[in-house]
Parts: sequence; structure tokens; C-alpha cells
Amino acid sequence: MTTQSVLHLADILLGKGLTVAAAESCTGGLVSDMLTDIPGSSNYFLGSVVAYSNAVKEHILGVRASTLFEQGAVSGETAVEMAEGVRHLLGADIAVSITGIAGPGGGTKEKPVGLTWIGVSSNQGSEASCFHWEGDRRANKRSSAEQALRILLEHVQALPGKD
Repeated sequence: MTTQSVLHLADILLGKGLTVAAAESCTGGLVSDMLTDIPGSSNYFLGSVVAYSNAVKEHILGVRASTLFEQGAVSGETAVEMAEGVRHLLGADIAVSITGIAGPGGGTKEKPVGLTWIGVSSNQGSEASCFHWEGDRRANKRSSAEQALRILLEHVQALPGKD
């Protein structure tokens, strides 16, 4: 996602009077960094939680222990609960989350390196999308962050503005 695309996202958020938050695992704050590269981002970006450990996912973001145990940290269910959790925690209108396996280690046959789930949550509902990147650790993190911003843009465009 280019700086122009992030500026476009910022313009829509500002124009609609909406706020955004992020919950990041495998990207380690990269989405937040990209959002805050824009001057004036404090007008729409409330903050983020980098939840690398399951304990932070559970105790700060409110991801259910049963979700982490049954579905795993890298799952659509966890991505949704992370997005919902950070949205409620920070009081944002919309939130995005990312959980995945950046590599080079940590993958399994069922959940290979590059597997990433991106969640989004707003008052219109929550959902998650699955992606699989083929790059090295840095490329996988970058691909995940860029895709998260694309998904966020799509959802923000569909949201009504505040009255």
C-alpha cells in the first residue's frame, strides 16, 4: 500500500469522523507505524496493542482461552476476537487485527509459514480473511500489514459517517 493509499484512508476516516485502532501480532506494530506516518493521524488513530503472546491476546484483548486452545493463535476466530477486543478497549469505530506466522520457523503442515489472518470489526459486524505469503519474514510482515490496510480501507469506505 502506497503512502497515497494511506493518505486516502486517512481522508476518508477524517471525512466521516471515524476512529481506528489496531491489534497486531506477527506484524509487530507495522500497521500502526504505517498509519502514523501521516501527519495529523492522531485525529483518527487511537492506538494499538501489539499482542505477541497468547497471554496478552487473552488478558488485554479479551481473546477467549478456549479460542486460543481450540483454534490456535493463528486463526480467523482469534483475529476476529482481537479486532473486537481492541475496538472495545480503545473505543474505536473500526479496528483491524493481524495474526500469523511470519517465519522462518514456527510453521506446521496445517499452519505453514506465511499463513496470516486479518480481522476487522466495526458496529456493522466482524469478519476475518485468510492469506498465505511466500516471502521471508520481513516480506511476510510487510505483505500482511499492507493487506490489513487494504481491508481497512474497504471497510471504512462502506461505513456511514458519524452524525
